[in-house]
Amino acid sequence: MDSATTVKVTFYLDVISSWCWWTEPTWAELKRRFEGRVQFDWRIALVQGDGFPASREQLEWFYRRSGILTRSPYRLNAGWLEPGRHEYLVPNLVAEAARDLGITDDRARLAIAAAAVRDGSEISRWDVSVSAVAEATGLDAEALRSRAQSPEVEARIRASTAEFHSLKISQRPAFVVENGIGDRAVLSGLAVLEPLVSVTEAMLADAAAYASFAAQFGGPPEA
Repeated sequence: MDSATTVKVTFYLDVISSWCWWTEPTWAELKRRFEGRVQFDWRIALVQGDGFPASREQLEWFYRRSGILTRSPYRLNAGWLEPGRHEYLVPNLVAEAARDLGITDDRARLAIAAAAVRDGSEISRWDVSVSAVAEATGLDAEALRSRAQSPEVEARIRASTAEFHSLKISQRPAFVVENGIGDRAVLSGLAVLEPLVSVTEAMLADAAAYASFAAQFGGPPEA
């Protein structure tokens, strides 16, 4: 980051991850609290391999557990799961492509997530994911699908997934909080607000202290 006073929070997610879905209220509140003071970004970290349940029955069990843990008034819908599939590339590509077409907020990926975990739609199908985003954002469906199928978009989410793994973590949601003076905190698997608020406030305080010192005394003497 360029400025010592800059604080950035990056949210790593897979758009159909249930725990990422449960974390969305936390993400929205964090952005509200620190609006204008912190940079926010989200990046795709694909769930792959055995990260998916082996059956819908197994997924429904996980959904019941997470629903209880989050005190949810509704149960998630496992209808989107295709047993044996080891990656859900299409919904993540469509969410990422929407950013290239000007949807830089959370609307596109939230539309896909809702279609999956609330409605149980088969979001691995291009028409389902594209339609969900087009309806939520007003984007042209053909332009969105074309961009989502471009090599550049897939390369970008492969890179952000590799970036996630380079952090030596495995749980999504994951958050990286960092500032311009080199502080960095990684929180993986937490869906609650309080730890994120505390870390972000600490990063802001440290950055402000460095900026104050620099204003009074300038940079360090040359060796």
